[in-house]
Formats: sequence, structure tokens, C-alpha cells
Amino acid sequence: MLTDEQIKARIIRKLYRHGKWGASHTSFENLKKGFTQRDTGKQGSKKVDKMGNELIKDNLILSKPTGYGLEVSLNPRMIDSIKRYLEE
Repeated sequence: MLTDEQIKARIIRKLYRHGKWGASHTSFENLKKGFTQRDTGKQGSKKVDKMGNELIKDNLILSKPTGYGLEVSLNPRMIDSIKRYLEE
């Protein structure tokens, strides 16, 4: 089972790999894709949601509310902190 920090790192790595910086958004629901129950434990996607919300609070991920759901992207102003996550 992955730790909270490992889940956060995988979320950031996924957004980074797909080039989701600043104005290029993806649905918050897409963050859950790729995680299995073995990765997250009994809580499953709720734990990924919680870690995604923590990254938004930490200002590493920008959120954009839309009529069809929440969109997220990496914060280009926090590039140093994001690179630190990717290196760990």
C-alpha cells in the first residue's frame, strides 16, 4: 500500500507527464485513474481525492471550477516544489 506522500507524488507525476501546467487542465476525476485498491487500501478513490485536495491546499495544484466539475493543473509558480516531489 502506498503512503500519502507516494500518492501525492504519483498525482503530480501524472499531471507533469501529460503536460498539465497552468491553463492546460484535466478533470479532477482523472486523478483517480491508474490507482488500484492494492495501492490505496480500503478507502480507494476517497484517499486519492483527499490527497488531491491537500495538493490544492498546498498550492501545488491549481483548481478551476466549471459547470461540469472541477478541473486541475500544476501550478507553474511552484515549479521548484513540484520538481522536489518528482525527484523523491
